[in-house]
Amino acid sequence: MLLVLKIGGSTLAEGVSQDFFKDLKDVYEMTNRIVLVHGGGKEVTEIANKLGKEQKFIVSPEGFRSRYTDKETAEIYTMVMTGKINKFLVSKLLSHGMMAIGLSGLDGELAKAERKKRLVIIDERGRKRIIDGGYTGKITKIKSDLLYTLLDKGYLPVIAPVAISEDYEPLNVDGDRMAAYIAGSIKADKLIFFTNVKGLILNGKTINRLSVKEAKEVLQRIGHGMITKVYAAIEAIEMGVKEAIITSGLEPLPISSSLKGKFGTVISNE
Repeated sequence: MLLVLKIGGSTLAEGVSQDFFKDLKDVYEMTNRIVLVHGGGKEVTEIANKLGKEQKFIVSPEGFRSRYTDKETAEIYTMVMTGKINKFLVSKLLSHGMMAIGLSGLDGELAKAERKKRLVIIDERGRKRIIDGGYTGKITKIKSDLLYTLLDKGYLPVIAPVAISEDYEPLNVDGDRMAAYIAGSIKADKLIFFTNVKGLILNGKTINRLSVKEAKEVLQRIGHGMITKVYAAIEAIEMGVKEAIITSGLEPLPISSSLKGKFGTVISNE
């Protein structure tokens, strides 16, 4: 089984338990083919604030909330994501006996992206505005052969959501979308998004399963924190991933339990 796991900033912020890493090792030893993509936006914000760089967040007309990334923010984002967070996770995995290797989209041009020239946002008054795109990118290519080479040799790639532009600049790309594109490029069997809730909640209830068609229909009813994950899950499945799961990374045995269907929201073509 080929798995792509995405651990979000909310999960990292609340503290990844030893149980998570032990469970990951058990699954790794069974499959030996796992890619881990991480976020860490909350830590980026905290460090940026300590450095005196106020962070700004924008919302698109479709409801996607993201960090506005000017040049200085791009530098801080790259430093924290590829340095502090990525290497923390790599060292944790190594300490649990997994052959982790830390990467970003910059390394070997693993993830190429087109720099967005303009962004359409909704301002504080609810009006549409067009602003400069800054240093954010739309992923255009994942170098799947590099990932296959590492996986075939037993490595567990740990990937930070920073891509490389056509002008060789580091770009901020959404971690959920990075995970979706990676999963699609290597035709993963499952893509699992770990967050701080047990799954997609609608009308006060956790949804167990959705088809892609149903997921598209509920997108406009989902809040900022979850809409990107559902959208990324849809993208991954349309790129050939068999199943995407949105689940909690804070529960006991979160990976194996999600694979067994004990909790989480499953999105698939069925």
